Amino acid sequence: MKRYGKILGILAITAVLSSTFAGCGNKAADNSQQTSGSKDGKTNVAVVLKALNSDYWKIVQAGAMDAGKALGVEVKVLGPNDETDIAGQTSIMEDQITKKVSVLVVAPSQPSAALATFDKADEAKIPVVLIDTDAKWDKKKSFVGTGNLAGGKLGGKFLADKIGKGAEVVIIRGALGDATHDERVNGAKTELEAAGVKVVEVQPANSDRNKAMSVMENLLQTHPNVKGVFCSNDEMALGAERALKQANKANVAVVGFDGSPDALKSIKAGELTASVAQSPYNIGKLGVETAVKAAKGEKVDVRVDTGTSVISKENVDQAQADLDKILKK
Repeated sequence: MKRYGKILGILAITAVLSSTFAGCGNKAADNSQQTSGSKDGKTNVAVVLKALNSDYWKIVQAGAMDAGKALGVEVKVLGPNDETDIAGQTSIMEDQITKKVSVLVVAPSQPSAALATFDKADEAKIPVVLIDTDAKWDKKKSFVGTGNLAGGKLGGKFLADKIGKGAEVVIIRGALGDATHDERVNGAKTELEAAGVKVVEVQPANSDRNKAMSVMENLLQTHPNVKGVFCSNDEMALGAERALKQANKANVAVVGFDGSPDALKSIKAGELTASVAQSPYNIGKLGVETAVKAAKGEKVDVRVDTGTSVISKENVDQAQADLDKILKK
């Protein structure tokens, strides 16, 4: 687990650190990498993400590609333009099943809607490894990703400590039905409410920066006394922060989730308050490593947790320095 994991994951769990587009419907970004050891008859891995339009997914892609290079297998990273394009993601997965890939690595946008497709993969004897977002499907080989509930709790506690008991907080979340965002929001709400903070409203912004800005503007009309904002990813946090800045409410604390490069820059500039950092690089890297083992019939861990930590002004300089080193490689 190198590169991006060393940026952020090291801040959370040093012990686990041993070890970057698409169209709607049937169109998808095909960022394939044919490595020197990947020939006909060799393992080929299809990585199907929720989207490929943000720093987070680009870094997951980077981790997957690096794993493919190291293992000498062919890796294709695909995904729709938007995380809400459930049909588009389904079409991509089914196309890869038809092409008889060796193994599927999937970050399902809506797990319940993906179950029938997972069953098709199983019927075609194609192993499935889930990354980023888990699904209640007994035939998956492994889940590789962040403990989102625990990460949400970390963010909620940090925000509660910042604003204090009795303060009002709003939550801006990703698409409804997305289990990843459900868990992050539930974790944050648990800690905020336990600390006596009032969660006055939860609104979706579908992981989009511009939409989150609009949602935040509307929330300020209804809740002018809000003191904190928890967003279940950094794109939305950056949009919310922009709206607050335009409304001259720089004193409102905003906590995002992902530890993305843009979020680190914003924290360093004294804008965004904090981000719950996960390790998208490791999610991609370990996802492919696990998938290759599964394709070969080797035993794999049922669950691989890549860890979380909070990045704020206290530790952002080190995180940014590490990120700069990685991106220059």
